[in-house]
Amino acid sequence: MENGNVYNETTEPQGKPPRRPCGCRCTLQNLRARRWAAKALQALFSLLAVICEEIVENCIKCDGLYFFEFTSCSALLLSLLILCVYCTTAYETFGKDKIEKVNFGAMAFIGGIFLLASIVLAATSSGSGLEKAACAFGFLASGAFLAEVIMCYLDGRKQDTESRSENPASTQTATESQPLNK
Repeated sequence: MENGNVYNETTEPQGKPPRRPCGCRCTLQNLRARRWAAKALQALFSLLAVICEEIVENCIKCDGLYFFEFTSCSALLLSLLILCVYCTTAYETFGKDKIEKVNFGAMAFIGGIFLLASIVLAATSSGSGLEKAACAFGFLASGAFLAEVIMCYLDGRKQDTESRSENPASTQTATESQPLNK
C-alpha cells in the first residue's frame, strides 16, 4: 500500500460483455417450427386482410367493414407483439408458463373474434373483389389463430401425460416420505 493502490498487480479489469444494438437478444429457439409457421401465417394473413380492406373504395353497409378493419388491425398488432415476446428476453423474464397461458387465451380470443368479423364482413359486403379478398384472408387468418390454439392445447395435454408417467399415481419417493424433523 505504498502507492495507495487498492488492487494488486495480478488483478485484471473485468471485460465488458459485447453490446447489442437494442440491448436485447433475439432468438427463435422458444418456438418450434410449426408454431413459428403458425405465427408467421397469422401475421401475414392479418396484414393482407388489413391491406385489402383498406383499399376498398365504396361500401354499401360499412359497419361490417369497420368491424373487420378494427379486428384485423388489432389481430395483426397483437400477433406481432406476442411473436416479439417469444423472440426476445421477455420470454425468460415473464416465464414460459405465463407466456403460454397468455398466448393460449389471446390466440383463442383473437381467432374467435376474427372469425366473427369475417362472417360479418361476408354477410354485409357489397360483393366487390377487394371485400371478397379481405374476407378470404380474414378466414385464413382466423384459421391460423385457431390452429395455434389447437397446437397449444395438444402440447399441453402431451406435457401433462408425460409428467404423469414420470411419477405415476403420485407415489412418494424415499426423501418425500421422510419426516421433516428427525
